[in-house]
Amino acid sequence: MQWNGPRLAPFSGGKPNSIVVLLHGVAANGRDLLFLAHAWRELLPDTEFIAPDAPFACDYAPAGRQWFSLHDRTPEKLLAGLRDAAAILDGFFDELLVSRRLDDSSLALAGFSQGAATALYAGLHRKEIAGVAAFSGALPGAALLRRESLGRPPVLLLHGEADTVVPFPSMTLTRAALEALSVPVQAVARPGLGHAIDDVGIALAAEFFRYVLRPGPNKAS
Repeated sequence: MQWNGPRLAPFSGGKPNSIVVLLHGVAANGRDLLFLAHAWRELLPDTEFIAPDAPFACDYAPAGRQWFSLHDRTPEKLLAGLRDAAAILDGFFDELLVSRRLDDSSLALAGFSQGAATALYAGLHRKEIAGVAAFSGALPGAALLRRESLGRPPVLLLHGEADTVVPFPSMTLTRAALEALSVPVQAVARPGLGHAIDDVGIALAAEFFRYVLRPGPNKAS
């Protein structure tokens, strides 16, 4: 599959020793989250940032993209959409890692809204990625994940208490579902924040990625 979307090479100018893939929200595209790459790249100078456009045209805004349809929001349909998106992304991740001679421990995901749900689901279905930062997201069908999940990557959840698009209580439910799977999870509530990413969340995610992507003996050479 041909992927579109912006990329930022490592700030150091050298070969990347890690990759952060940014997954945008519904009706947007990869450029929508590129500001995160610019905010993080000096702190993660050897990391390559990749912000792919989702593979499907948005149901209600054809100029935008989506990871899965929201026409039917029953948990079963949303989970089926996540499965399809994760399967597509899996091949994309494989290509990225092979081409850069890296392994899953060098891969981290960040997502916003629908991209956060996709990042969480896709991250749990890889064996050993470094971590997932999810902004303003939820995890539909979480009760069924015990039968499916392969990995236990560290997860950082960030959610505005004033979010009315993906309601704030979704964070508590997602955290409980991840903890039931023995996933290391940190959940951070942002008072007064709506469906958005703020500077505090950006800084916390930067520190999270700096920790989970720290060099180690399990990186491919």
